[in-house]
Amino acid sequence: MVYETGNRTIDDAVERVLAGERLDRRDGLALIAQPVEELAAAADAVRAEFGDGTVDACSIVNAKAGDCAEDCGFCAQSVHFDTGIDNYGFLGPEKILEAAKRAERDGAQRFGIVVAEKGVSKEHRPEEWEEVLEAIRLVRDETDVEVDASLGILTEEEAEILADEGLNHYNHNIETSPNFFPEIVDSHAFEDRVETLEVAKEAGMDLCAGVILGMGESPTDRVDAAVALQDVGVSSLPVNILNPVAGTPLGERFDDGAAISTEEIVSTIAVYRLLHPHARVRLTGGREANLDADEQHLPFEAGADGMLTGDYLTTEGQSPADDIEVVERAGLEPNTEANDFDPASVKARHADGGTDAPSEPDGGDAGDAETAAGSATSNVSD
Repeated sequence: MVYETGNRTIDDAVERVLAGERLDRRDGLALIAQPVEELAAAADAVRAEFGDGTVDACSIVNAKAGDCAEDCGFCAQSVHFDTGIDNYGFLGPEKILEAAKRAERDGAQRFGIVVAEKGVSKEHRPEEWEEVLEAIRLVRDETDVEVDASLGILTEEEAEILADEGLNHYNHNIETSPNFFPEIVDSHAFEDRVETLEVAKEAGMDLCAGVILGMGESPTDRVDAAVALQDVGVSSLPVNILNPVAGTPLGERFDDGAAISTEEIVSTIAVYRLLHPHARVRLTGGREANLDADEQHLPFEAGADGMLTGDYLTTEGQSPADDIEVVERAGLEPNTEANDFDPASVKARHADGGTDAPSEPDGGDAGDAETAAGSATSNVSD
């Protein structure tokens, strides 16, 4: 494949990526300064060369909400901030299975069990640990979706047990660059997150690790985060966009919205594709809040080939039917490799307002796991 735009910086980068070369920080900094239209088209060409023409959808359940001791400045679930969310203990394996089955019906290929705390501990909370394992087994055995988890910091023993239970991806986002991280989090270090990713990878799990854009970071920070993820080695790279939460430090600082434009979002996605040509670059939380309905397809025309569908950790997402339409507008198809669902049936079910339609933001009990995330309770987002 020969790709030529007349933009020497972009053309050279694409040629090297297609030849199997890994781009570095210098390349990333040069690319993120290029015109967004040319950059997006080049990234999309790389996606087309290495990808399968599909968008892979994952969904999550907030299996334990609030009261987290960490002080991440963006997070609605930190005990340090008054955000008004509903706190609850571990939902239990059956409730998590219920959410996984809903996600499966809505076309998710993978399902993530998320626990809001520094780390699920086999030693200090053995009963909760066993419930987590039982939930993994139920989702693994009773659905066709791949089971993933985000359980915080892991020991080597815990990682090995999770891998033995068949956990597919371990999610632990780095959030931002090493340089900017201390501006967002005080209670632990960037290196702590990287160490857990390395422990999970050594145990045999694939890695899902990404960022939050629009927290006040610079374009250089966005590139540096992508380079840090190269060093770790990820197969799924979720790109969140800050949806400021009232009561959090970033909610107070960015009460008018995230500090990033549509063009910057698209450019960053494109650079991430070029620096991670074989990963699923996944558009996740905050996309509805930061991109108009007629803009959501743009990142998928700039190299993105994954999304988080359904609800997020503390608020609703848009309908999975709407997500499928975004994918199709970008000229792509939903992935059906793990879960061979019928996209037309999903769209028809949600159009009819059936039992699988999203609930109202404050109309359900988090413990019912009625939504895919099982936790849409207020007007805050994570």
